[in-house]
Amino acid sequence: MNKTFTIILVLIIVVFGGYFIFNNQQAQAPAAETENGDVVTQNSAENVVTYTDEGYSPNTLTVKVGDTVTWKNESSSGMWTASAMHPTHTTYSGTSLSEHCPDTANTTFDECTSAQPGESWSFTFDKAGEWKYHNHVKANHFGTIVVEE
Repeated sequence: MNKTFTIILVLIIVVFGGYFIFNNQQAQAPAAETENGDVVTQNSAENVVTYTDEGYSPNTLTVKVGDTVTWKNESSSGMWTASAMHPTHTTYSGTSLSEHCPDTANTTFDECTSAQPGESWSFTFDKAGEWKYHNHVKANHFGTIVVEE
């Protein structure tokens, strides 16, 4: 009976030890679209939004202040990513399209030109907030960048 008790005790310790070891792994933020395809949180150095003929994907991307987001045009037409609201683009910078384009310093969250298929554009977010944007060439395609502290 003593031997049986020892074997059972060792099995219990092994089972519980294995449970705690395998369930104590650190959780990582998802690096791809969630089940509904809507929101993505990326904590990597590369934050990418892909533009196709159907629109922007992911539709919402969460990043940190100081992170750079790159929009890649994989559509069959032009992509002019710009801050809301169409057609003025004033939400992020407070200046209108005619006041800030061309944006040689890249500070206004406005591409200021149409990227052709295969081209990309990047912007670094220095303000926390929820920043809506659209394709100035096809204004019914839009998305959101959530910038957290």
